[in-house]
Amino acid sequence: MTAPATTRVAADEVQANTKRGGDIRVTLSPKTVGCTSGFGGLLRLAPGEFVTEHYHPHSEEFLHIVQGELEMSLDGVPTKLGPGHSLLVPIGVRHRLVNTGSVPAEAVFHLSPLAPRPELGHVDTEQPLNAGASNPDVGGTR
Repeated sequence: MTAPATTRVAADEVQANTKRGGDIRVTLSPKTVGCTSGFGGLLRLAPGEFVTEHYHPHSEEFLHIVQGELEMSLDGVPTKLGPGHSLLVPIGVRHRLVNTGSVPAEAVFHLSPLAPRPELGHVDTEQPLNAGASNPDVGGTR
């Protein structure tokens, strides 16, 4: 696979994934920059908004909070997160993220290694909020 001419991607250049809630932008992925070991991007949640519970059978998820107050439940156990906090979600652990604050929250995420195929990367354990919404395949194309 040949990498695109640039490896710099702005969040507004990729399609939002809203299937599980929030505004998830996969900026660095095999489709956007030709990477081969994982993918990552930016997550935005309005106050009270959440990302439905799911797990990753092949990948660890790394989450770093930039702004806002969030609560991540890992296998049902809540962990409070704020600006400057980072969290590792191990492979196979169910997780659900909620903006518990009064201001918009922003977090940066990375998942690695890649699942064998993009459709095997997430397993929903809670009904997606927007089942018919956009769900770009690991970032989609720019």
